[in-house]
Order: sequence, then structure tokens, then C-alpha cells
Amino acid sequence: DDEEDYMSDLFIKQDVRPGLPMVRRMKEAIQKEEKQKEANEKNRQKSLKEEEKERRDLVLKSALGHENKGFALLQKMGYKSGQALGKSGEGIVEPIPLNIKTGRSGLGHEELKKRKAEEKLENYRQKLHMKKQANEQAADQFRVRFKNKQEERKMEGDLRKSQRACQQLDTQKDIDVPKETWYWLEPEEEDKKDEEDKEDECTSSDLSVSEKLHILTAYLREEHFYCIWCGTTYEDSEDLSSNCPGDSAADHD
Repeated sequence: DDEEDYMSDLFIKQDVRPGLPMVRRMKEAIQKEEKQKEANEKNRQKSLKEEEKERRDLVLKSALGHENKGFALLQKMGYKSGQALGKSGEGIVEPIPLNIKTGRSGLGHEELKKRKAEEKLENYRQKLHMKKQANEQAADQFRVRFKNKQEERKMEGDLRKSQRACQQLDTQKDIDVPKETWYWLEPEEEDKKDEEDKEDECTSSDLSVSEKLHILTAYLREEHFYCIWCGTTYEDSEDLSSNCPGDSAADHD
């Protein structure tokens, strides 16, 4: 009679889905583990530091009562609870906070650590600033070098243009030999001896590209009334001075 009939309604209504008993056992194990943790936490003996901290927090949270001698003296002098200190009531309202030193370092150690951290941060900022300045200076130097190289290439092109124009205009006046060897363009094919001679002449002259350009353009203007930047041969010096903007590339920009 104690055993249930397997054909009864109670036996048929039981949940027999596969895996359900395992899930139920897992839930029961988790609940049991949590209860065990709670019991262990309650039964755990607190350390001396934890007990001191709890007692200290409890005392600090409670206000001073009449049994405190200092508070009683303040009340006799007219102090009321919640009132600011001082004759005019401009002092502090809350007591000075209590800072418990738990470490084993000496007095002033925290200030020293803070000062060292600030110095380290300041040094790092200075290094970043110096690095930024160095990068900006390097970028400026690169821009200057690039600009100078462009100007030098432009002057070299103007010099070749002047040499070509000088050779053509001199030839038209039946001048067979240039005033200076570098006034005309050098032939592409020459003997080695001629090349060596010309190299010696170039080194002896020791003139820069800008100096050669200035000398040669002045020669073209005086001798042929020609301006390379205008690309025009004028009738005379008066026509040149009145119609040409100037004797440099900057005057023609």
C-alpha cells in the first residue's frame, strides 16, 4: 500500500524530460555551496585589524555626548551641537578627520613619493616638449633645404637659358669666341684634354651659379639689350629700362 501505483495519476504527472534531474542536482549543489560560504563567512574569526576598524568606524560615526569632557566644556562656553567654531562662527563644523597610518613607512614618505611622481611627470613633459621642438626644427630645416634646392635648380635653368641666348646673339654679331668660356653652353662631346682645361678654368674662376647668372644677364642687357625673363631683344638701353621690369627673376614675378 505504501508504494505508489505506476498506473496512478500521480506517477504519470511527474516530469520525466531528459536531462532535468541533472539540472536540478546542479542547482541544488550551487545553492548548497552558497549557503556554505555564508556560514563560513559568519563563523570566520575576524582579524585584529578588522575588529579595530569596525570599532573605530562605529565611534567616529556617533556624535559626542555629554559624557565627553571636552564637549561639556564647549557647551559651558556657549557652544551648541552643529554650530561652527569661533567667535563669529567662521570655523569648522565637522571634527578634523582621523587619518590612520597603516603602513610601516616613516613620516613624510607619502609626500616624498608624491613629489617624486610630480618631478617624474614634469621631466616627461619636458622631454615631450623638447622632442616636439626638435621635430619642428627638423621640419623647418627640411623646408629651407628644399626651398634652396628649388631656387638653385631654377637659377641653373636660367643660367643655361642665358648661355644659350648669349651664344646665339654673339654668333649673330659674328663673335666667334665668348668673352668668358662659361658664357656659352659647353659642347656635349669634347676631348678629355679640353674637359680638363675647362675644369681648371671653372675652379680658377670660383664663381657660384647665382654670381654667373648675375654677370651673364648684365652682359646680355648691356651688349645685346636682351632680357632672358622677358624673352625680348629691345632696341636700345632706353627701351630696355623703360619696358623691362628689372634685372632679376624676382622683378618679373
